[in-house]
Amino acid sequence: MNVVILAAGMGKRMQSALPKVLHPLAGKPLLRHVIDTASSLSPSKLCVIYGHGGAAVPEMVGKLAEQTGTRIDTALQQPQLGTGHAVMQAVPELDESVPTLVLYGDVPLTTSASLGRLVEAAGTDKLAILTVEQANPFGLGRIVRENGSIVRIVEEKDASEAERAIREINSGIMCIPTAHLKRWLAALSNNNAQGEYYLTDIVAQAVADGVPVVSAQPSAEWEVAGVNSKVQLAELERRHQLNIANALLEKGVTLMDPARIDVRGELVCGRDVVIDVGCVFEGRVELADGVTVGPHCVLVNAKIGAGAQIKPFCHIEDAVVGDKSQIGPYARLRPGTELGEDVHVGNFVEIKNSQVAAHSKANHLAYVGDATVGSRVNIGAGTITCNYDGANKFRTVIEDDAFIGSDSQLVAPVTVGKGATLGAGTTLTKDAPAGKLTISRPKQMTIEGWSRPVKTKK
Repeated sequence: MNVVILAAGMGKRMQSALPKVLHPLAGKPLLRHVIDTASSLSPSKLCVIYGHGGAAVPEMVGKLAEQTGTRIDTALQQPQLGTGHAVMQAVPELDESVPTLVLYGDVPLTTSASLGRLVEAAGTDKLAILTVEQANPFGLGRIVRENGSIVRIVEEKDASEAERAIREINSGIMCIPTAHLKRWLAALSNNNAQGEYYLTDIVAQAVADGVPVVSAQPSAEWEVAGVNSKVQLAELERRHQLNIANALLEKGVTLMDPARIDVRGELVCGRDVVIDVGCVFEGRVELADGVTVGPHCVLVNAKIGAGAQIKPFCHIEDAVVGDKSQIGPYARLRPGTELGEDVHVGNFVEIKNSQVAAHSKANHLAYVGDATVGSRVNIGAGTITCNYDGANKFRTVIEDDAFIGSDSQLVAPVTVGKGATLGAGTTLTKDAPAGKLTISRPKQMTIEGWSRPVKTKK
């Protein structure tokens, strides 16, 4: 099967310099959704027709092809003279021995199951159209039938009053015998209100040639919804997120409000996972059995161990959280963070590129960067690992059972030995020996006879 994706439109109503098909839905471009769905059908040829947006569309397609190892051809439509003209640009790439499926880069939510039904309906010798009944079909092409058979498609601007009353609309998605398609495209005319070459005009040609024209229907109307404005994009975003939420609920995940979750990637959940409102998941996020995620957390490419609690307002990115750990509220785990079992990271604690072993705690107001922290370590409030000298990063090592007093600064590279204690307010510039108290603090003094300055009267 050949697949042609039409993605040349400017999208004026988007009011944006970004090409319409590159606007994100659930964290990835509209066009990427369509390519992913098309790829799931294992096409022998895949071609994207681009126009507006210069090199941005082929650049995105090229990167995707490189990432996935798939061949995706691109063809430029310039000028843009309609959908039929767009498909003409792909003709040199099409294999006549298999049918051609035409998709649209701004119709992101069509499922592979619905497309599979369309392809099956088309077989090798029929023209198949994905159609849907709409209560308000204004602005859309109508399916005209005679005695139940499709005879043509008429666009809104060219339709008679009777034709405008038809509720069955053309989604634009078709599966077409390729040899016929090439011949029909060559015979298209632009004698219409728009002065464009409509792909839909091939339906009348198919009827004239005795090629059966059949239809298939999607599982839901939103599958054929396109994006022409930010309003429509927002509507489809919520529809898609609700679909994701429903799938999570079916798998046993507890969502405190299915209307208030955003998954912009892949969210994998174990049993008895609870997710509160306003959470955002980006990239691949794994939540093991019994994980709870509090309100308004952002998790990006994160792996959360069984029984862990993520309290409200946490930001976790490219990090691993061990089983039964407690994070937050208001904690930030930056890339390279790996926490062991039962680690406590409290409010306003930031950890970056560090490993923290089991049962260690940093309960409030601390920064741990480029550090290796052992087990059962207590990091007091206000502690900072000073890992950066303005040019290079250095590592701090805190061994098992160490106790770091509040308001300490550990100037890397430095090691705190096993079981060592740092007194509050220590600035550590040399290694602290194991099992001993290390303290750096000026002697406390009281200045006799001192009085606080008083503002001079003018």
